[in-house]
Amino acid sequence: MNLENFHVAVIGAGPAGLYGAQELAKTGARVALFNRDIKPGGLAEYGIYPDKHKMKEGLRAQFEKILALPNIEYLGNVTIGNHGALSLRELFDFGFDAVLVTVGAQGTKWLDLPGEQLRGVYHAKDLVYYYNQLPPFSTGQFEIGKNIIIIGVGNVMMDMAHWLVRDLQVDTVTALARRGPAEVKFDKKEFETVGANLDLVALDAEIERCAPFMRAVGEEPDAARQQILAGLPRALPPVSDTRLRFYFLASPLKLCGDARGHVAALQIENNKLVSANGAIKAKSLGTFHEIPCDTVIFAIGDSIDPQLGLPIASGEFVKSPAPRFPINHVSYEAFDPQTEQPLDRIFIAGWARQASDGLVGIARKDGINAAHAIRAYLETRAAPRGIKLAELQEKIQQRGAVIVAKAALRRLADAERAVARARQLPEYKFATNPEMLAAMDLVAK
Repeated sequence: MNLENFHVAVIGAGPAGLYGAQELAKTGARVALFNRDIKPGGLAEYGIYPDKHKMKEGLRAQFEKILALPNIEYLGNVTIGNHGALSLRELFDFGFDAVLVTVGAQGTKWLDLPGEQLRGVYHAKDLVYYYNQLPPFSTGQFEIGKNIIIIGVGNVMMDMAHWLVRDLQVDTVTALARRGPAEVKFDKKEFETVGANLDLVALDAEIERCAPFMRAVGEEPDAARQQILAGLPRALPPVSDTRLRFYFLASPLKLCGDARGHVAALQIENNKLVSANGAIKAKSLGTFHEIPCDTVIFAIGDSIDPQLGLPIASGEFVKSPAPRFPINHVSYEAFDPQTEQPLDRIFIAGWARQASDGLVGIARKDGINAAHAIRAYLETRAAPRGIKLAELQEKIQQRGAVIVAKAALRRLADAERAVARARQLPEYKFATNPEMLAAMDLVAK
């Protein structure tokens, strides 16, 4: 069935939204791709470390091809949601036959600890956006000290360590883990950027401290050490004297401040490892310790944004437990738990469906699968509803948003490339929305 007369709104132009839009366009459907940011790409544009130029350029080239498709319309700088230029429900008022939500996980996870409001306490996502120059984070004020604690031991922690070790060149970076050395989550490729700064003496002492607890649950300390150090042979030469350390079996309890309201220490509770129902977990020992620091960064994951207006349970948008159009036994259909009914015509993909699950490859597959679910749904429809796209665009403009279309994006890319060439830089980004709008000959209202 050709779906050329059907119109689908895709909210969010990260990898899931872009590849989902492309898959829908292949069916003949008309796609309106709404994006909160001016530029497309989402975390592929603003989450990959800045010096990975080849990777980012390759992804941008793919995204440009997707946006070049004639039945995809791009509406950048337009937020959809309860506080946006349009609400989710209004999209249906203007005639869309289905909506695919791919807004990512815009929120940040915290632990609700005493002292999280102190100066010098940040979430890693805000800092990633800062050094990747996503407005308005690009112009934020972040007080980064010399002795940093990062809570978390995944790839985001490694991105933070990369920035702190190689760019800011701080004195110490301590990665804090609730469980033991065998549970680190970062890839050895990410470790290569900072491995030369690892304090090996401190690591060995830390593994020795954890060893009795590890052996008690069947974990091998030497194997954990080898896993952590797998990227060391290919580590980049050091550019700073920063000491990278790990502190395992520690649950953060409280952030302690000084007289100026700035973080000065992190109080932790020491843990042991226990095996329960086939899983290894951390259990409190009932002893406590304070680690001095002047900056604490939470790298513990992301959460969805409630302002979109979809039902939420357990920190996620609710999906139908009995989907009508499952793909590989996965539900992509929004659901209202109060009425116990699917939210008709609304589908979810990418990190909006399952937060912090992979990056480009997984998001791409998820967006494509969601497009297949929407196609199956549209094939049950007798006829399209009829779109009022011109009226929709007029309403957006009346509410003060400046719509960035595909032609304007090309002007922006040309302008940034010209600045990069003139300054002999591998890449240049305008740091604010007004600068980008000016480069596109658009004016903010």
